[in-house]
Amino acid sequence: MWLVYAGLACLCFGLRGILYQWSSQKPLDRNLLLFAVYLSGTLIGVGLNFIVQPEWTPGVWVGLFMGVFSFTANAAMYKGFAVGKASLIAIMAGLPPVVVVILAYGLWGEALTWGQGAAFLVIICGIILIRYSSDLSFSNLKGLQWGIITLISFGLTDVASKQAVLWGGETIPTLVIMYATGMVLFFISWLWGRNKRSSDEAQKEPGNSPDTKPNWSFSKTILWGLVVGVSNISGMLLLLPAFKLGVTGLVSAVVAMNVLIILFYARLFLKEKFNRQETAGIICAFCGMILLRLIG
Repeated sequence: MWLVYAGLACLCFGLRGILYQWSSQKPLDRNLLLFAVYLSGTLIGVGLNFIVQPEWTPGVWVGLFMGVFSFTANAAMYKGFAVGKASLIAIMAGLPPVVVVILAYGLWGEALTWGQGAAFLVIICGIILIRYSSDLSFSNLKGLQWGIITLISFGLTDVASKQAVLWGGETIPTLVIMYATGMVLFFISWLWGRNKRSSDEAQKEPGNSPDTKPNWSFSKTILWGLVVGVSNISGMLLLLPAFKLGVTGLVSAVVAMNVLIILFYARLFLKEKFNRQETAGIICAFCGMILLRLIG
């Protein structure tokens, strides 16, 4: 049953990645959008809490850490889509199992088998090939840097999610804490960014530079963020039961296959082309993820 939950979560997170990429190309305030995404998750979580009325055990407070890590991961992924290649960010966002399996071994003794070790070696080879592809020079590393932050932060989010489950945290209360934490952090980021723009506009001389203020209205951005947020919390509602029933690294690996959905979108709709090294790196990463699933 864990595989069903993980597979459905994979679809939800793939849709989230596509919506993030599309939104990143629009003239809107990134922090305001992500605030609305987490507001959506908070509202849905609170509504479900009143319906289901689950028990609020101490384990749900791990959601605070989940919120911080998820805040970092989502902000970095959105920024990466805005400044880098969608395919590169998608690949990096698909590799949190590397972080998860290593930390799962250190925290809970979930040991790597020889097969898992081989799978991760293939994945790392894929990352190296992508890193040294011809168009990723030292003058064009912004997308890669945000991708690495995304990779680590999503890995830590998965580990914190598993820890919440191990400490008896119910899914819905844990997600309420997580989304409320992320919502507050993105709201603070939005206020800081708005004040910074106001300060910059006050200091610059009129006519010296174009107006870069986002032209999507407050209400339009909030409404769109609420829609995007449905895909995000849907994935998390499926992910926590998967962690409860399955092995941490394997669940993370299956969910990470949402990269296939994003890459398919990038190739079909964005018309992105891959050079030979990138193609080889993508194939290696995919093979490593598939091998990791098969040996489980």
